[in-house]
Amino acid sequence: MEAVLWIVLAIALAIAEAFTATLFVIMFAAGALAAAGAAALGAPVLLQTIVFAVVSALSVGAIRPLIVKRSHPELDAGESSFGLAALEGAQATVLEEVDADRGMIKIDGELWQARSFDGTETYQPGDHVRVVKVRGATALVWRDDLPHL
Repeated sequence: MEAVLWIVLAIALAIAEAFTATLFVIMFAAGALAAAGAAALGAPVLLQTIVFAVVSALSVGAIRPLIVKRSHPELDAGESSFGLAALEGAQATVLEEVDADRGMIKIDGELWQARSFDGTETYQPGDHVRVVKVRGATALVWRDDLPHL
């Protein structure tokens, strides 16, 4: 009966992980499965609890960092993000006046439609701006006060 309770706890924790996607709660589900194994072998409740705690702690401390590292190899290699996420924060040069309704900028040699981030600013050709956000094929930009090297 105790093994079934541990399995139910493991399933509940696995479902909770589906809502968090942090790879943290699932490690406790692994501990609960290990405790279920101990219960199935006839271990007393105290030993089951110790197995749960030890396996959960080892999973969080040793296995989780390896999984996170493998799922985000660019973080370990010091690489930057790619795709649209890489454009956010990029420096750009205004080619055609940018305001709330229209504009054109150049980011790393590519032409992008642009709009002013807050809708009140206007940027003239030659101004330097920074991409705050990308919505579809349009970059939302803001004044870039950082020096350009």
